[in-house]
Amino acid sequence: MLLPIRSTLEASGTLPWSDTDREEAILLERMLAGFIREGRLTVLTEGRRALSFGAQAEGIADVTIRFRSRASFLRVALRPTLHFGEAYMNGDLVLEQGTLADLFALVGRNLGNRERGRRGPLARAFRALARRFQQHNPIAAARRNVAHHYDLSETLFRLFLDSDLNYSCAYFPRPDLSLEEAQRAKQRHIAAKLLLAPGQRVLDIGCGWGSLALALARMEKVSVDGVTLSTEQHARATARAEAAGLADRVRFSLIDYREVKGTYDRIVSVGMFEHVGSPHYESFFATIRRLLAPDGVALIHSIGRMDVPGLTDPWTRKYIFPGGYVPALSEVLPPVERAGLWATDIEILRLHYAETLRHWRERFLAKRAVIRDIYDERFYRMWEFYLAGSEMGFRHGGLMVFQLQLARHVDTVPLTRDYIRATEAALPA
Repeated sequence: MLLPIRSTLEASGTLPWSDTDREEAILLERMLAGFIREGRLTVLTEGRRALSFGAQAEGIADVTIRFRSRASFLRVALRPTLHFGEAYMNGDLVLEQGTLADLFALVGRNLGNRERGRRGPLARAFRALARRFQQHNPIAAARRNVAHHYDLSETLFRLFLDSDLNYSCAYFPRPDLSLEEAQRAKQRHIAAKLLLAPGQRVLDIGCGWGSLALALARMEKVSVDGVTLSTEQHARATARAEAAGLADRVRFSLIDYREVKGTYDRIVSVGMFEHVGSPHYESFFATIRRLLAPDGVALIHSIGRMDVPGLTDPWTRKYIFPGGYVPALSEVLPPVERAGLWATDIEILRLHYAETLRHWRERFLAKRAVIRDIYDERFYRMWEFYLAGSEMGFRHGGLMVFQLQLARHVDTVPLTRDYIRATEAALPA
């Protein structure tokens, strides 16, 4: 029975249904009829019959999609978490009405209506085992995973990031801030929580292209050691420090955080914890404690999920972030406790990354021709899918960013959070 499908046929659709159309309709009914409740999604079958799901809703654009072949449709039906993205990358999924962002907004709005966190003990056990297998991340594997994403052409990232090359969530204390202003606000927000003072030694784990390390050195007379596993980022960060006249205080090394020696007054890590892997959280926080001075402060800035531990979807794991994983706080805090560290402040940034990704996506789309010249159409569509899907994850999919401030002693930071705003106001803009 296909009664739940609210379908409208094209003029040619008055003819009897073919066996192929009927089989596709049954699959679509099973996949979508109970899922799409807000907004309207129309799927054109191989015979170009239109099957519509849901109903028009305010603020949600109607979307119509078509698969170029029955084979691509069946692959998506069998494993949508992998093959949906592949179909778009390969041009097998065509948007006849609406944009990719519209499609993700529609899907995300309906995902947001589903209950979260309700899984049985068998499902939880399977996911825990899968996480350990997927996220086993020794140093050699970590280097390969980092190279897959971060050693792409710097020209690519310059096309859509802010001018300072911050590849992490910006901070929007006001919604009207530009991307550049919001990234500088993020740097000041982090600096305030680090309680910087002249002469301190700072470690930046996963330093990227050196943006935060250089910003901290400009804000206060501190020395910063940045570590990364990306050869491209290491070369650019080193060149930037020399060009800024800060090479005597800001140095970058091509090593894993587990190889760092010494003691630091402040430790910061922005956008790197997602690559640690849950089997290595104990080691990560034990390393933080080992490297942190007795009166030191650490700040971990990471993407997180608001619900229970899960798995990285197979498309993202294969094409974008091999070895990557977004943790739940319930996975992060136990190893912090076992490391003997105080969680002196936890802040949840909601929707800040959604706005950051909106800026990135709009800039990326504006440079389509340039990106296609650097790589090709398939690469462009892969990254368009990544950026649009990520934005949806933060708007509707339960993703957020947490900033976790850590210390070895209970009295290391002030007793109230008033100092954060006061320090931000005093720091250079």
